[in-house]
Amino acid sequence: MTDKLDTETANIEISQLLGWTHSEGRDAIEKSFKFKNFNRAFGFMTEVALMAEKMNHHPEWFNVYNRVDVTLTTHDADGLSHKDITLAKFMDKAGDR
Repeated sequence: MTDKLDTETANIEISQLLGWTHSEGRDAIEKSFKFKNFNRAFGFMTEVALMAEKMNHHPEWFNVYNRVDVTLTTHDADGLSHKDITLAKFMDKAGDR
């Protein structure tokens, strides 16, 4: 089982991410990624899916054309964990390519 981040640690970690915000009403973070077109959005999702599978930590996401809306939380921990922060950082890098 993965440990849930305490509030202070979570706030520090989130403040160091690029554009991620607390989800309203739950212990999660979210971000909307916009790409040039559907192919770029799908490529991003494919790259993230491969990493998520390696981590055994899968995002909640929604895709329409060039937009991918992502929510990260660790269900086993009932809130945010280091897994969420690690995957968010990976997504930020993948989204810049």
